[in-house]
Amino acid sequence: MTSRVMTREQAVRQCMRWRRAGQKVVLTNGCFDLLHLGHARYLQAARSFGRLVVGINSDASVRQLKGPDRPLVPEAERAELLAALRWVDLVTIFDESTAETLVEDLRPDVYVKGADYGPGARPLPESLVAERLGARVELVPLVEGHSTTTLIDLIRRRSP
Repeated sequence: MTSRVMTREQAVRQCMRWRRAGQKVVLTNGCFDLLHLGHARYLQAARSFGRLVVGINSDASVRQLKGPDRPLVPEAERAELLAALRWVDLVTIFDESTAETLVEDLRPDVYVKGADYGPGARPLPESLVAERLGARVELVPLVEGHSTTTLIDLIRRRSP
Protein backbone atom coordinates (compact mmCIF):
# COMPACT_ATOMS: atom_id res chain seq x y z
CA MET A 1 0.00 0.00 0.00
CA THR A 2 1.30 3.47 -0.81
CA SER A 3 1.43 6.46 1.51
CA ARG A 4 -1.39 8.08 -0.47
CA VAL A 5 -3.79 5.27 0.53
CA MET A 6 -5.07 6.16 3.98
CA THR A 7 -7.59 5.10 6.57
CA ARG A 8 -10.54 7.43 7.00
CA GLU A 9 -9.00 8.85 10.19
CA GLN A 10 -5.71 9.59 8.40
CA ALA A 11 -7.63 11.14 5.50
CA VAL A 12 -9.57 13.42 7.88
CA ARG A 13 -6.30 14.66 9.39
CA GLN A 14 -4.72 15.21 5.96
CA CYS A 15 -7.75 17.16 4.73
CA MET A 16 -7.54 19.38 7.82
CA ARG A 17 -3.83 20.04 7.08
CA TRP A 18 -4.60 21.01 3.49
CA ARG A 19 -7.39 23.37 4.58
CA ARG A 20 -5.12 24.99 7.18
CA ALA A 21 -2.59 25.54 4.38
CA GLY A 22 -5.28 27.34 2.36
CA GLN A 23 -5.85 24.53 -0.14
CA LYS A 24 -9.26 23.40 -1.37
CA VAL A 25 -10.21 19.80 -0.61
CA VAL A 26 -12.07 17.99 -3.39
CA LEU A 27 -13.83 14.67 -2.85
CA THR A 28 -15.15 12.19 -5.34
CA ASN A 29 -16.05 8.55 -4.91
CA GLY A 30 -16.94 5.40 -6.75
CA CYS A 31 -16.15 1.74 -7.32
CA PHE A 32 -13.36 2.27 -9.89
CA ASP A 33 -13.42 -1.47 -10.60
CA LEU A 34 -11.62 -1.39 -13.96
CA LEU A 35 -9.75 1.84 -14.66
CA HIS A 36 -10.41 3.27 -18.12
CA LEU A 37 -10.13 6.49 -20.10
CA GLY A 38 -13.40 7.80 -18.68
CA HIS A 39 -12.00 7.50 -15.16
CA ALA A 40 -8.75 9.24 -16.11
CA ARG A 41 -10.53 12.23 -17.66
CA TYR A 42 -13.03 12.39 -14.81
CA LEU A 43 -10.28 12.40 -12.17
CA GLN A 44 -8.28 14.98 -14.09
CA ALA A 45 -11.34 17.25 -14.20
CA ALA A 46 -12.00 16.73 -10.49
CA ARG A 47 -8.38 17.56 -9.63
CA SER A 48 -8.74 20.94 -11.33
CA PHE A 49 -10.82 22.09 -8.33
CA GLY A 50 -8.13 21.39 -5.67
CA ARG A 51 -6.46 18.55 -3.73
CA LEU A 52 -8.24 15.39 -4.84
CA VAL A 53 -9.42 12.74 -2.38
CA VAL A 54 -10.94 9.62 -3.93
CA GLY A 55 -13.18 7.44 -1.80
CA ILE A 56 -13.55 3.93 -3.18
CA ASN A 57 -16.24 1.48 -2.26
CA SER A 58 -14.98 -1.54 -0.32
CA ASP A 59 -15.37 -4.98 -1.89
CA ALA A 60 -18.46 -5.66 0.26
CA SER A 61 -19.99 -2.35 -0.75
CA VAL A 62 -19.34 -3.00 -4.46
CA ARG A 63 -21.02 -6.43 -4.17
CA GLN A 64 -24.02 -4.77 -2.55
CA LEU A 65 -24.24 -2.18 -5.36
CA LYS A 66 -23.19 -4.18 -8.41
CA GLY A 67 -23.93 -7.81 -7.57
CA PRO A 68 -22.04 -10.95 -6.50
CA ASP A 69 -19.68 -10.99 -9.51
CA ARG A 70 -18.15 -7.63 -8.65
CA PRO A 71 -15.69 -6.23 -7.94
CA LEU A 72 -13.31 -7.76 -10.43
CA VAL A 73 -10.31 -6.08 -8.78
CA PRO A 74 -9.89 -6.24 -4.96
CA GLU A 75 -10.17 -2.98 -2.99
CA ALA A 76 -6.48 -2.78 -1.99
CA GLU A 77 -5.43 -3.07 -5.63
CA ARG A 78 -8.03 -0.54 -6.80
CA ALA A 79 -6.81 1.89 -4.12
CA GLU A 80 -3.16 1.45 -5.08
CA LEU A 81 -3.89 1.92 -8.79
CA LEU A 82 -5.82 5.13 -8.14
CA ALA A 83 -3.11 6.43 -5.79
CA ALA A 84 -0.57 5.95 -8.61
CA LEU A 85 -2.40 8.45 -10.82
CA ARG A 86 -0.87 11.93 -10.80
CA TRP A 87 -4.24 13.65 -10.34
CA VAL A 88 -5.06 11.75 -7.15
CA ASP A 89 -3.68 13.09 -3.87
CA LEU A 90 -5.26 10.62 -1.46
CA VAL A 91 -7.37 7.45 -1.58
CA THR A 92 -9.51 6.01 1.19
CA ILE A 93 -11.83 2.99 1.25
CA PHE A 94 -15.36 3.16 2.63
CA ASP A 95 -17.84 0.39 3.47
CA GLU A 96 -21.16 2.22 3.08
CA SER A 97 -23.25 1.98 -0.11
CA THR A 98 -23.21 5.78 -0.45
CA ALA A 99 -20.51 8.28 0.49
CA GLU A 100 -22.70 10.47 2.70
CA THR A 101 -20.77 9.61 5.88
CA LEU A 102 -17.47 10.06 4.04
CA VAL A 103 -18.56 13.55 2.93
CA GLU A 104 -19.60 14.31 6.50
CA ASP A 105 -16.23 13.15 7.88
CA LEU A 106 -13.94 14.73 5.26
CA ARG A 107 -15.92 17.98 4.82
CA PRO A 108 -14.70 18.76 1.30
CA ASP A 109 -14.85 22.23 -0.21
CA VAL A 110 -15.97 20.68 -3.50
CA TYR A 111 -17.79 17.39 -4.07
CA VAL A 112 -17.48 16.00 -7.62
CA LYS A 113 -19.47 13.34 -9.43
CA GLY A 114 -20.12 12.44 -13.05
CA ALA A 115 -22.89 14.09 -15.02
CA ASP A 116 -24.87 10.84 -14.89
CA TYR A 117 -25.98 12.14 -11.45
CA GLY A 118 -27.86 15.27 -10.51
CA PRO A 119 -30.82 17.17 -11.99
CA GLY A 120 -32.64 15.11 -14.61
CA ALA A 121 -30.44 12.08 -13.93
CA ARG A 122 -29.81 9.67 -11.07
CA PRO A 123 -30.25 11.24 -7.63
CA LEU A 124 -27.06 12.16 -5.81
CA PRO A 125 -27.66 11.45 -2.10
CA GLU A 126 -24.31 12.94 -1.07
CA SER A 127 -25.22 16.35 -2.52
CA LEU A 128 -27.55 17.17 0.37
CA VAL A 129 -24.80 16.51 2.92
CA ALA A 130 -22.21 18.38 0.84
CA GLU A 131 -24.44 21.43 0.44
CA ARG A 132 -25.38 21.43 4.14
CA LEU A 133 -21.65 21.56 4.93
CA GLY A 134 -21.12 24.42 2.49
CA ALA A 135 -19.39 22.37 -0.20
CA ARG A 136 -19.92 23.18 -3.86
CA VAL A 137 -21.23 20.23 -5.90
CA GLU A 138 -19.69 19.88 -9.37
CA LEU A 139 -20.89 17.47 -12.04
CA VAL A 140 -18.28 16.71 -14.70
CA PRO A 141 -19.03 15.34 -18.17
CA LEU A 142 -18.63 11.65 -18.86
CA VAL A 143 -16.64 10.20 -21.75
CA GLU A 144 -19.20 8.57 -23.99
CA GLY A 145 -18.77 4.81 -24.41
CA HIS A 146 -16.27 4.42 -21.58
CA SER A 147 -17.53 2.62 -18.49
CA THR A 148 -16.66 -0.47 -16.50
CA THR A 149 -19.94 -2.08 -17.57
CA THR A 150 -19.08 -1.43 -21.23
CA LEU A 151 -15.64 -3.02 -20.74
CA ILE A 152 -17.09 -6.07 -19.00
CA ASP A 153 -19.69 -6.52 -21.77
CA LEU A 154 -16.97 -6.23 -24.43
CA ILE A 155 -14.81 -8.85 -22.72
CA ARG A 156 -17.78 -11.22 -22.37
CA ARG A 157 -18.67 -10.86 -26.08
CA ARG A 158 -15.09 -11.61 -27.10
CA SER A 159 -14.65 -14.59 -24.77
CA PRO A 160 -15.15 -18.05 -26.30
